[in-house]
Amino acid sequence: MKDYVVLVVDDDKEIRDGIEIYLRNEGFIVLKAQDGLEAIDILTEQDVHLILLDIMMPKLDGISTTFKIREKKNIPIIMLSAKSEDTDKILGLQVGADDYITKPFNPLELIARVKSQLRRYVQLGPFEGASKIIDLNGLTIDQSAKEVTVNGEPVKLTPIEYKIVELLMVNAGRVFSISEIYEKVWNEPSYNAENTVAVHIRKIREKIEIDPKNPRYLKVVWGIGYKMEK
Repeated sequence: MKDYVVLVVDDDKEIRDGIEIYLRNEGFIVLKAQDGLEAIDILTEQDVHLILLDIMMPKLDGISTTFKIREKKNIPIIMLSAKSEDTDKILGLQVGADDYITKPFNPLELIARVKSQLRRYVQLGPFEGASKIIDLNGLTIDQSAKEVTVNGEPVKLTPIEYKIVELLMVNAGRVFSISEIYEKVWNEPSYNAENTVAVHIRKIREKIEIDPKNPRYLKVVWGIGYKMEK
């Protein structure tokens, strides 16, 4: 993970500095911002591979910052919050965050989540043995370019959304349970994964389906899980 750049965004200087120490000890390059506006300015000038983003901040909070970042960039975002309610977690995921960790957090867990997101974003290639381009009646994925299009129109997906689509398209017709999707995409045990996966599936449908309530591609198999229709 050497030389990867992580942007830490938090209005609490002690938290920023503490996270910086943990990350630098692991070989990361660390940039810091005290609010969302400063973070967006940094992103226009610097190459960043991952963002650790607090939710509650002055000027521009984490939710609004994520929304603005997702207009142009798909880099991984891990949200940080002192709140543990599901509503905060779901809201963060809905606007495009890839993961969520609650303060106070274990530094080892934080580092593990950062490395996990970076492995998916930077290092993981196409599924072994899969073709580079897969087309399912107009829904197309180019695994080399890591791009998804619908009828030739590009679709902006977050890294997690892309991995879900890739998993289901490579295995079109196969039904994956929520636990299977979570474990294969997030690469960790699927404790309480239902809300997390459901939020991402809903966001994917909004992006690839003409009518998300009557999906053509991404189907639910009630009581079992999800599949991509052949």
